[in-house]
Amino acid sequence: MAETHLQGVEISASQFLEIWRHYDTDGNGFIEGKELQNFIQELLQARKKAGLELSEDMKAFVEQYGQNSDAKIGIVELAQILPTEENFLLFFRQQLKSSEEFMQTWRRYDTDHSGFIETDELKSFLKDLLKKANKPYEEIKLEEYTQIMLRMFDSNNDGKLGLTEMARLLPVHENFLLKFQEVKMCNKEFNRAFELYDKDGSGYIDDNELDALLKDLCEKNKKDLDVNSIPTYKKNIMALSDGGKLYRTELALVLCADEN
Repeated sequence: MAETHLQGVEISASQFLEIWRHYDTDGNGFIEGKELQNFIQELLQARKKAGLELSEDMKAFVEQYGQNSDAKIGIVELAQILPTEENFLLFFRQQLKSSEEFMQTWRRYDTDHSGFIETDELKSFLKDLLKKANKPYEEIKLEEYTQIMLRMFDSNNDGKLGLTEMARLLPVHENFLLKFQEVKMCNKEFNRAFELYDKDGSGYIDDNELDALLKDLCEKNKKDLDVNSIPTYKKNIMALSDGGKLYRTELALVLCADEN
């Protein structure tokens, strides 16, 4: 079915979701390695079979990823090359210009500070993005976008989106949270670290305390984190703070592994 969709002149949002799920065979939120090579091969075959030329974006994509067996792409990279109707994913992506803006937006819509954006909060988020761009929409379309976004990003099917799930709206190279995937701590370890770096016992971590924490993390995890990127990490993480006060629950979104 997914291969047939690749032959389409225009792909619907739900067909796009089917294509994504078909090629992300291990369901880890990326198409990578052999999955990516299979996708490229089948894309070329499908376009040829349908008598369709590759678009310029498709050609650039094949050139960039075709020979790279270590490459990985996220949903946004796929949306950039497939002719999806009203390409709503790219539209939402364009409204979030950077990781920092994404983190600030997250903070605004996770109104109950649960660490998740639930269906109603997601709907408000999408509605405001459409308004901001002066894009007319019908309620039924908004509902459809909300449900598709949930189905697309809700990797553990709990009906809500965690920060890491939602961050898949960002292109892989821009998603700074991916850097922290390998250095996340268990609950106990995270709480110990929070208390250690909250030197004045204020109950939150300030700019200088976060700086010290990130320096030590980079020192211990040189393979995953780059000490020269500390200013960027800090700016993005501080976007979650309450006026420069980074509370435990907010920092946990980045550094604490889910223990479900």
